[in-house]
Amino acid sequence: MASCSLGRRLVACLLNVSEARRKDLVETVAKAALYNTEGVRREGTAVLNIFNDHDYNRSVITIVASIDSIREAVLSACEKACGLIDMRAHKGVHPCMGAVDLIPIYPLGEEVGVEDCAEEARAVAQGLTERVQGTSAFLFGWADSPLQRGLAQRRKEMGWFKKTVDLQQIRPDVGTQPQKQFGVTGVGASPYVMNCNVTIDTQDINMGRSIATAIRESTPGGLPGVQVLALPHEGAVEIACNVESVKGSPPDHSAGEPWPSFTIGGQPYCHVPASLITTRVSELAGRDGVRTKGTALVGFTPRECRGLAELALSRGIAEFWRERRQIRM
Repeated sequence: MASCSLGRRLVACLLNVSEARRKDLVETVAKAALYNTEGVRREGTAVLNIFNDHDYNRSVITIVASIDSIREAVLSACEKACGLIDMRAHKGVHPCMGAVDLIPIYPLGEEVGVEDCAEEARAVAQGLTERVQGTSAFLFGWADSPLQRGLAQRRKEMGWFKKTVDLQQIRPDVGTQPQKQFGVTGVGASPYVMNCNVTIDTQDINMGRSIATAIRESTPGGLPGVQVLALPHEGAVEIACNVESVKGSPPDHSAGEPWPSFTIGGQPYCHVPASLITTRVSELAGRDGVRTKGTALVGFTPRECRGLAELALSRGIAEFWRERRQIRM
């Protein structure tokens, strides 16, 4: 990632909230990250993107700020979300456990390490449970010290993948026993995780699950850093991928798109490109005569996120998601 003084201490939080069908509500949550209760803007903070998915009833709000400012921005957004979203009334096909379902914090700048983000994540988990009575959180990634269990493992331990979650069986890391109104929130830190969803033109969920298994990192021959779910989506099946950044230099591929790479504290990281995921899904679906309908990124690649964060903050555009298409890059 290119170096500039503005971006050296930048971090991103891809805040996942369990609401998408009331877009005005989601925008209210996003604005809470940007303005205090008196409506005064928080300097050095921007919302780059709001991704809403009606079927999933889930939104992802991309908040960027310096490591020194991210905590208050995220906590204010979470506090607002918990006051507006009631999990007792939530319906959606995407698994979720909390009104604020996920708070991952990622380093973008050279002067910020994953450990710094982990410290902020733990502070956010503690702050949320103090500000909103009845909330609770589990920690993942670097924030889960010393085990550093990944998000997929922690979700499995919490029962996140089950159709019906028994909150009474959950033992949160922070806060009280989870309440039905708020559920439980995952809070963590890691190198950047990109979200890439490929839709296949079928309603056969078993085919989708077979494809998900084939490309998942844990499967021999799977894609490094890729965690996958197959979910029904808008009359088709979506192969929903979390694409984790993996340590090391990109593999030497003579064909296909190069793997995007960046450094954190001098350590090289890279991630599978979306084009490779699309190609692999297309090949697997094609064996059964099924085509892909399209690929969607939920937000940005790590490099895009850093570049847009620098642009938004240098120009003082807090509500960047509204103006992104009109801005000259």
